[in-house]
Amino acid sequence: MELTLLGTGAPGGLPRPDCPCAVCAAVARGRSHTRAATALLVDGTLLLDLTPGPAFAAARAGKSLHGVRQVLLSHPHDGPALEIPAGLPAPVRVSERQELALISGHRVRAVALDSPGTGYQVTGPAGECVLYLPPGAAPAGLEEGRDEAGTSYPYDMVLLDVLGRPDALAKLRGVGSVGPATDVLAVHIDHDVPSGPELHRRLAAAGAHTEPDGTTLVVGDYADLPEVPRRTLVLGGARSGKSVEAERRLESFPGVVYVATGGSRDGDAEWAARVTAHKERRPPSWRTQETCDLVPLLEESGPPLLVDCLALWLTDAMDRAGAWDDDRWRINGSRMVEERVGQLVEAVRRTRRTVVAVSNEVGSGVVPGTSSGRRFRDELGRLNTVFAAECEHVLLVTAGIAQPLRG
Repeated sequence: MELTLLGTGAPGGLPRPDCPCAVCAAVARGRSHTRAATALLVDGTLLLDLTPGPAFAAARAGKSLHGVRQVLLSHPHDGPALEIPAGLPAPVRVSERQELALISGHRVRAVALDSPGTGYQVTGPAGECVLYLPPGAAPAGLEEGRDEAGTSYPYDMVLLDVLGRPDALAKLRGVGSVGPATDVLAVHIDHDVPSGPELHRRLAAAGAHTEPDGTTLVVGDYADLPEVPRRTLVLGGARSGKSVEAERRLESFPGVVYVATGGSRDGDAEWAARVTAHKERRPPSWRTQETCDLVPLLEESGPPLLVDCLALWLTDAMDRAGAWDDDRWRINGSRMVEERVGQLVEAVRRTRRTVVAVSNEVGSGVVPGTSSGRRFRDELGRLNTVFAAECEHVLLVTAGIAQPLRG
């Protein structure tokens, strides 16, 4: 089955008309791909959604719309009336769970959503299966992506709003509708994410990719699937956005275990407010575990781990070693902390789980005024160094901008 992307942008296109934002300005100046509203041409016979000037869009992609026998709409199209070229069937929107059998041998099943519109499951003549979801949508029930017997199976390709609804991808992964070999293609690209390398970096973290308008893809050709890093360290200063970046890297995966190393602090209202803010922005499917005992978690198999953060883990390790006292540090505190760091690093090296860890980058600030403060700064720098050595991907976040240091 062959899919041609007549458009890959949000309904308003990219750049949006008269939008002064930095992303739209960069696209308008030719620094990134212009994207029409998303529309897909399937084997030259089925058109999913319409983009302005569909005949011209098809011609630019080296295709024709003359063989189209069915046009399906997935979401309400705002703005000017849709242009329907002569000879093209009138577009329709299929009811939930209705099935169509096309003369070409394709079968189309409408998929119920949690927002206005309809998703489409398209099965080709050779049995390949594709799921297409409209912008801002997720399947309404976890039964979507299952066959008539209720057995979950992975689609060959899914096209959805990865950045706008990462939870939709997480749900599909949770029921097995998206597997390791599923080609996840991001469409409905809008101006809320910087274009160019940053766009591709964020999609790669979700195991997804996007392509320019006019690209033709063959379903089942997985040569360029992005590889999701298994171990990632996210560094940054205070309020740099490092925790948000770490959460973003796992928000399209189900059942993530959020390991909070800071725990709760009775009577500390400011700390409680921080913890609440963190919890409220996490996906509801995530589970929180408050612990500094990371080694057993790393040794277990299971869903991805998000560890936030290593600085608080080190604080606990130094507390247990009595390392804040100069004499105790010299006697055995240094050795105890070194042993615990070594155990953690060994567990990270051997783990089979996907791990994203957060840590503070404190080496660029002022020199602490106490020996214990300088001790903590030095030990955290060493911990970050040895932890990063075991990670395929390392990021430094500054002012909300993530800069890849490795991977």
